[in-house]
Amino acid sequence: MPVPLYEFRCPAGTTTEASFSMAGVPDTVDCPDCGAPASRRISIPRLSRTGSPAFQLMDSTRRSAESPDVVASIPSAGGPPADSRHTHHPLHQKLPRP
Repeated sequence: MPVPLYEFRCPAGTTTEASFSMAGVPDTVDCPDCGAPASRRISIPRLSRTGSPAFQLMDSTRRSAESPDVVASIPSAGGPPADSRHTHHPLHQKLPRP
């Protein structure tokens, strides 16, 4: 089960994030930089859409930029053969081609 991410800020201006259950979130945490108590800030909710197709596309794009897939051979064309005809009428073969 996902745990909410909370944002805290100390008097020196350092911002830190921490995950807590909704029932166990404290009002303050110790700042990792100065050790002063950092109070919880009100911020926008971070709702995850990890199951959405848009997120999956962004994730696969980011992953392929960092470590692209290695191929061992040239992939097949996958399209229709070069001599494929859209129609089987013999007179259509005499028409000019684009």
